[in-house]
Amino acid sequence: MRSFSNLWYWIALAVLWSTASHYVLGVPFDLAQRAAKDGDEKMQDIEVLVRINVGRILNIAEVSGLFIVGFATASLTILFALGLFYDVEFAQAIFLMALPMSLVGLMSINTARKIRAEQPMGKALFSVLRRHRFFTQLIGMVSIFITAMWGMYQNLVTGPLGG
Repeated sequence: MRSFSNLWYWIALAVLWSTASHYVLGVPFDLAQRAAKDGDEKMQDIEVLVRINVGRILNIAEVSGLFIVGFATASLTILFALGLFYDVEFAQAIFLMALPMSLVGLMSINTARKIRAEQPMGKALFSVLRRHRFFTQLIGMVSIFITAMWGMYQNLVTGPLGG
């Protein structure tokens, strides 16, 4: 179960963060950029997509939020304990993916609440989406850096044969 020396782990990490930064609140960011540039009809489509996804995100948070928080917290705690205290490299690898993604999830709920409260339209909506994407990418860069440092450390300590 060597994760940090496995190419597939690094591919999965790259796909995770590129997907997270491409879909802002479930809306493809390239569509939002095009709508901000071209205007009217495309922007109305983006506004509808954002309204649908904001409603979906907030409904999930309101209906199942407490259960999701409990399950996520328990899962992260188990992964942390297995990784740190029992040296399970797979648990370390999953924890280094799951913890920052949980932060992005919390940030998505916060942004969805902001959009529902303020009802931004047009360029103001695009600005909110762009700000959310920037912070998602920032969390991703920090996460990838920390994961790479920890992975290199694990590969140096463990050695080439894993023992």
